Amino acid sequence: MVTEGAPAVSPWSPESWRRRVALQQPAYPDPAALDRALSELRQLPPLVTSWEIVSLREQMAEAAVGRRFVLQGGDCAERFVDCTSPRITNMLKVLLQMSLVLVVGAQRPVVRIGRFGGQYAKPRSSDSETRGDVTLPSYRGDLVNDPAFSAAARTPDPQRLLRGYERGALTLNFIRALVKGGFADLHHPEYFDLDWVRHSPLADEYHRMVATIGDSLRFMENVLGVRAGETDRIDFFTAHEALHLGYEEAQTRRVPRRPGWFNLSTHFPWTGRRTNDPAGAHIEYLRGIENPVGVKVGPGFTREHVARWLEVLDPRRQAGKLTLVHRFGAGRIAEELPRLIDAVRVEGGVVALVCDAMHGNTRVTSTGVKTRRLEDVYSEVEQAFDICQAMGRQLGGVHFELTGEDVTECVGGARGASEADLDRAYESEVDPRLNYEQSLELAFLIARKMRNAGR
Repeated sequence: MVTEGAPAVSPWSPESWRRRVALQQPAYPDPAALDRALSELRQLPPLVTSWEIVSLREQMAEAAVGRRFVLQGGDCAERFVDCTSPRITNMLKVLLQMSLVLVVGAQRPVVRIGRFGGQYAKPRSSDSETRGDVTLPSYRGDLVNDPAFSAAARTPDPQRLLRGYERGALTLNFIRALVKGGFADLHHPEYFDLDWVRHSPLADEYHRMVATIGDSLRFMENVLGVRAGETDRIDFFTAHEALHLGYEEAQTRRVPRRPGWFNLSTHFPWTGRRTNDPAGAHIEYLRGIENPVGVKVGPGFTREHVARWLEVLDPRRQAGKLTLVHRFGAGRIAEELPRLIDAVRVEGGVVALVCDAMHGNTRVTSTGVKTRRLEDVYSEVEQAFDICQAMGRQLGGVHFELTGEDVTECVGGARGASEADLDRAYESEVDPRLNYEQSLELAFLIARKMRNAGR
């Protein structure tokens, strides 16, 4: 269905977004330096391949109809300083272990998508930040500037685009080496760090679930006819917010023997709530690429928004092309998600619905620290499952901001982390993340929910 008053479809090119209003773009003081950096970026090799992108799109199509379940997770905003082997290994470990636990609950394959290897740019609510009598540009992620509060640090630097590309390449190269070397062998749940379980009233159930993982994997392997974790194909896909449109354009290319254009900086680009205007530059950019794409949906969306997203991004209604990542918050999802499901149904969309239970549940403590409560995060996921089931849908997946490190940014969980603990290891420059233990505990709770719902 075409919405009345919708703009006519014009020819697309990687730079056609420049004819639209582009929000959240940094103001570079030297446009010529920006052009030189983007020109260099256009000549560098791609970070991912078209066949990996096609494989993910096929798997997302299965997630849209309930045959797979998506786990998307990683850093709110990657930092260049965190491009180290221990950090990358820990992130891969937590995503792998969470996916193993979810296999038990879902009884179907899990698509692992990491927010890594490119999640270096972040949208901000204001273009500037004021401290005392000093006002400077906001920190927009390491791809743009530095978080230190000085004029030199906050000035957007085009060379950071090249540094972000290089850090992305190093990250993906190491991940591929780990996977190829057997790190992603799914048959060793005994490697789980479960010290935190003794603090949980569900300890016995958690241990029983770990004990069944091997049986569940063998069941899946018999169904699929392949060994889980085989390394002749990619086991982990990458995702980042396609925020800095100049950077995305520079890595958008045609490839031999495949029609269309591919964003070769990531497998799964998405646009956030601040940039999801159907008539805006970010949607214009996403409409022309062959990658599966995501749109973040928050409270206040309209049926017309859904109609236009589908008309622009998925006009042929192809399963796997469009994912709607909803972020309503535990207190509003019961009102908002049914509206979203109804709107998709009216428009004939075959989209994957993925629950982002982080962004709608951000709180600020009495001392001004941003945090999230694990019980709110799980409540939103639990409600998403129940609402989808009641409306004849299956939830396609979950999306979390998390880390494999022992940070204290979110509160709650088996160990009972409180607001008083936040100062111990709060690292994020932007949004709070679940730590390793909270992430794995959440995966167990979700698996429990899915398993019980299937009885």
